Amino acid sequence: MKPPTVLVTGATGTVGSALVSALQARGATVRAMTRNPDHPVPGADTVVADLRDPASIATALDGVDAAFLNSPSAEDAAAIQIRFADIAHDAGVNRLVLLSQYAAHADSPVRFLRWHAEVEAHVQQLGLDHTVLRPNLFMQGLLGFAGTIAQGWFAAPIGDSAVSAIDSRDIADAAAVVLTSTGHTGRTYTLTGPRAVTHEQIARALSHATGQDITFQDSSVEQFTAALTGLLSPWHLAGLVEDYAHYARGEAADVHTSVADLTEHPARDISDFARDYAAAFMAVHTPAERKTR
Repeated sequence: MKPPTVLVTGATGTVGSALVSALQARGATVRAMTRNPDHPVPGADTVVADLRDPASIATALDGVDAAFLNSPSAEDAAAIQIRFADIAHDAGVNRLVLLSQYAAHADSPVRFLRWHAEVEAHVQQLGLDHTVLRPNLFMQGLLGFAGTIAQGWFAAPIGDSAVSAIDSRDIADAAAVVLTSTGHTGRTYTLTGPRAVTHEQIARALSHATGQDITFQDSSVEQFTAALTGLLSPWHLAGLVEDYAHYARGEAADVHTSVADLTEHPARDISDFARDYAAAFMAVHTPAERKTR
């Protein structure tokens, strides 16, 4: 059987970059889609295209067997993804794998979950061979807190609620399987880590991996919003607050076995993530400071 040619959108992002490697390991020919012509993706056929440019999408999809659809969260994300799916359908792409989100639902109070549900529903009615992946909170999202973690703390409005957070590398491994094997048509896979963890447990895992004393501080929504104002768009920030309210209500703690079922390896634990990314969370000290430690 000829190895498939797979288009990866967001090929330089957190999931996309890991997916390129995972697909290559499975023998697929990878077409990596990026907006930046100055950053070709190693080992892949890099194609310059923009999700907001239909003509460039049609060119990127020409001749591919399968496509992985992911886009940044934005106010027009649903419209962008729906248009991509329509173009893929018209181009005769054999398979579409859609990166959605844990608990996506049209009636959700979380805007991200509503727009993911809208895209899922549209893809379903297209009649396209498709599979939906619904990952929970990315462990790699902790990298956004790296600055304060290096100082010994991080904060979020989640209290002691647990979340079955997942390593993005496991999302990529699961996606690579679905994109290159049969038996997944019309399926929806919820992707989680091997257990639900509180942010206090995350702090302990990071402390152990870095050898530093790292604590978690529960924050109010107002404190959380103030800390991120100016770093995210108002729309995205409001959605992140909705996301954390969803986590705080205990609505993202269920554990699913899809990662192990698909990849035949256990999902990575928070301790695995903390060990592998420890350097990103460690404080940088001046030579004089190092002498006193």
